[in-house]
Formats: sequence, C-alpha cells, structure tokens
Amino acid sequence: MNGFDFSPLFRSTIGFDRLTRLIDAASQTDGSAVAYPPYNIEVTGDNTYRLTMAVAGFAADDLELTAQDGALTVAAKAQKEDEKTRYLHRGIARRAFERRFQLADHIRVSGASLDNGLLHVDLTREVPEALKPRKIEIADGGAPKVIEQKAA
Repeated sequence: MNGFDFSPLFRSTIGFDRLTRLIDAASQTDGSAVAYPPYNIEVTGDNTYRLTMAVAGFAADDLELTAQDGALTVAAKAQKEDEKTRYLHRGIARRAFERRFQLADHIRVSGASLDNGLLHVDLTREVPEALKPRKIEIADGGAPKVIEQKAA
C-alpha cells in the first residue's frame, strides 16, 4: 500500500491540507540518496534543535545552507578531483549532495558552524506573541466587561 486516505480526517478538521503534502514529500525519496550524508537531529532545549551532518572533506566555502518557504536545504558542490592522486582505497565520499528538511511553523535557523568535519545547524522555535496562550480575566459578578465596542 503506497497511499494514505486522509478523507476521514478532512471531514472534521480545517486547515490540515498541508499535512498530506508533507507526508507525500516524505514518502517520495530516492533510497540511494537517503543515506548520504549521514546526519543527526537533536533536541537541545524546550524550543531549540540541532542538525548535525557529517561532511568530511568539505570546507565551509563548499557548503550552502538555504532556509526558504518552511524548508532548510543543505547542499555541497562536487569536489574537483586531483588527477595526480592515486588511491588504493577510497572510502571518503566527496560527491555533491543536496538534502532538504521540512521545518515546522515558526522554526528559524539561528546559526551554523563547521567543526572537525561536522556541520552543525542550530534551529529555534520562535512562536509570535499573538499565538502564545494568554490568560483571560473573569469579571466578578454583574454584567460582562466589554473589552471593545464599535458603532455599526
């Protein structure tokens, strides 16, 4: 079974149509590209995360990070081969890659660093004040308190 039927979910919810697009994108991956480069995703705090990718052989200038439209893209240019070098065994892959990560709402990239062949990308969830829960005061007795009233 390759597909999921979300129609029962959509009968009683509003605004979750993006969910099907995310699941479709996650299920349409090429098996060979999934393993390279290896990466970890860590939870480093209540609203902070860290993506760590093993990018041995790449310099900071070879890597490109782009955050756009709720997606983080990490890409590397192919390395120029030195024609004079002869290998008996070549186990360090230095091929070009592009890896995409879907970001949840209000996640932004707060920084990136390259240390000992590991690319660290720090992410932070920043929920706007308007979306945070707020306490609503309950008036004691009498008529309800009108917060704002406009003439028709």
